Amino acid sequence: MKIYKAHILFTKEKDHFEVLENGYILVDKGVVVDVCQSLPEQYKSVEVVDFGDKLLIPAMNDMHVHAPQYRNQGIAMDLELLPWLDNYTFPEESKYKDVSYAKRMYSRFVGDLWRVGTMRTVAFATLHRESTRLLMQLFQKAGMGAMVGKVDMNRNSPDTLTETVEDAVAANEALIAEFNQPDALVRPIITPRFVPSCTPQMLRACGELARKYNLPVQSHLSENRGEIAWVKELEPESKHYGDAYNRYGLFGQTPTIMAHCVWTEGDELEMMKQNGVMVAHCPTSNFNLSSGMAPIRTFLNEGIKVGLGSDISGGHELSIFKMMVYAIQVSKMQYCADKSKPFLTLPEAFWIATKSAGSFFGKVGSFEKGYEFDALVIDDHELNHDHYSLLHRLERFIYIGDDRQIAHRFCRGKEITIPQI
Repeated sequence: MKIYKAHILFTKEKDHFEVLENGYILVDKGVVVDVCQSLPEQYKSVEVVDFGDKLLIPAMNDMHVHAPQYRNQGIAMDLELLPWLDNYTFPEESKYKDVSYAKRMYSRFVGDLWRVGTMRTVAFATLHRESTRLLMQLFQKAGMGAMVGKVDMNRNSPDTLTETVEDAVAANEALIAEFNQPDALVRPIITPRFVPSCTPQMLRACGELARKYNLPVQSHLSENRGEIAWVKELEPESKHYGDAYNRYGLFGQTPTIMAHCVWTEGDELEMMKQNGVMVAHCPTSNFNLSSGMAPIRTFLNEGIKVGLGSDISGGHELSIFKMMVYAIQVSKMQYCADKSKPFLTLPEAFWIATKSAGSFFGKVGSFEKGYEFDALVIDDHELNHDHYSLLHRLERFIYIGDDRQIAHRFCRGKEITIPQI
């Protein structure tokens, strides 16, 4: 049993913070047993780790990030999606055939996730099996949770990033055999890059892998209008972009997360809702690549689950705290155009980043009983120069703080120190 004392803040519901000043959280075998204002008598003899005046909050979850694009973070921000892929992304990802290059870049990437307080990640790798395997091993060694996808693609891509369906299946099955263990912190996720880079045969094979091994799926959906038109040409029998995945068993048949969904509406939105597909909202990427503004208020109103993604390197910022800020700002611009759709509040953005996103990993993202203890301890004394309320302290950290205020990080109950990888 571990007992921690601090100012505890988390969300059970999307519109309300739970706040315990000088509260206690009881953790056993990595799982929250109780959160209480005063320590129950039966635990009085257990040592308490007292974090004093610090804030204790759930850790962050990055629901969409391209690990091999880490080196390109913050460059080529003057291009739209498709030329950005051709001129920058594909050449960089081709380098990951070299495992030594992958080791150098992926080690820095995982270290940076740790730095910004992201303890769970849904990541794209590349089509290279050994480099993908290395990334999964690095997450394991760091003690951080991840779903990592070996990317599958066999058309409309350079020769260096094209493979046969047979090779893709064999590589996936090798990684599945090694990493798909019950309750593992690091697991595979089936990852067709997007419809334009996958033939029907590849999409069908990905769907069969997901069903055969009961694995989750990730990809991209309705990010850019040019991309949507391209999908319509490539998949004329599909009713819409989402249906192009659905026809191959890649749209909620197993747990599914689709990045962006900027232009999702109508029948596509309804299919997403009916199939329980989660949205990974990536506001900085959508701005940088001139894609648009995803209708997050509509998704929430329809009961569609939403998480936040950094989408490095379409996005330029790895911190999910900053994604909260950008998501709120995007929603305010939409509110200016349509007053019937209220902008996101801070509790809603925090809930999206923690409990809503964490649900993709299981009971993650809250301090409710039975949830895995993923947590950050925030030492904001440099920001709390005028005795703000606990909620204002958290808000100030989210808006103007950074990794220098993150004093401790926990994943599944274990304190995670700086990765030695």
